[in-house]
Amino acid sequence: MCRLETLVQLVPPLLKGAWVTVQISFFSIILAFVLSFTFGLARLSRFKVIRLFASFYVEVIRGTSLLVQLFWIYFALPLLGIELSAMMAGVIALGMNAGAYGAEIVRSAIIAVPKGQTEATIALNMTPMQRMRLVVLPQACVRMLPPFTNLIVELIKGTALVSLITLSDLTFQGMLLRTTTMQTMEIFTLLLLIYFLLTYPCTWGMRWLERKLSVGRS
Repeated sequence: MCRLETLVQLVPPLLKGAWVTVQISFFSIILAFVLSFTFGLARLSRFKVIRLFASFYVEVIRGTSLLVQLFWIYFALPLLGIELSAMMAGVIALGMNAGAYGAEIVRSAIIAVPKGQTEATIALNMTPMQRMRLVVLPQACVRMLPPFTNLIVELIKGTALVSLITLSDLTFQGMLLRTTTMQTMEIFTLLLLIYFLLTYPCTWGMRWLERKLSVGRS
């Protein structure tokens, strides 16, 4: 009974931190998707300068640590006169990091569309924009969904790092409770459960979307 009462007392502050995690995840995912398609398409541009710039962004972000990126944005940018809140720094770091990986997902999915599809659109006298919007992207998006699902799940779990810049997310609240209550087992068990409850609906939703978009496609 005492153990149950302890768990009940731990839940409210953890849910408060979970709400912060949800907000960071939501805005980071939006930023990640925008950057994924922007730089994924840029890597396929016929202009070399655009391709080089997009490749530079992708390789630098993927080749450096997310934790270091987060610290650089939050601690180093103020030295250049750019001060960001912990929330903004977390969103930018997570979004940019996931966006770099997402750009490769977009690029590879578009390349994987059979060349015959593009040749058919050329024969129909479609403009490059029409080809991409009406034929290539609809097929490529179905291929993107499984890797994007993994990316979203990793991003949500990666939000735990923002606790290191004093943002009161789920992990920060858990560590704070552990210090004050010493209920290590209970706290980390609840953290595992809450993170799972945050990520599973995303996984389920993306699988449902994949099934819907795959209807009628071979």
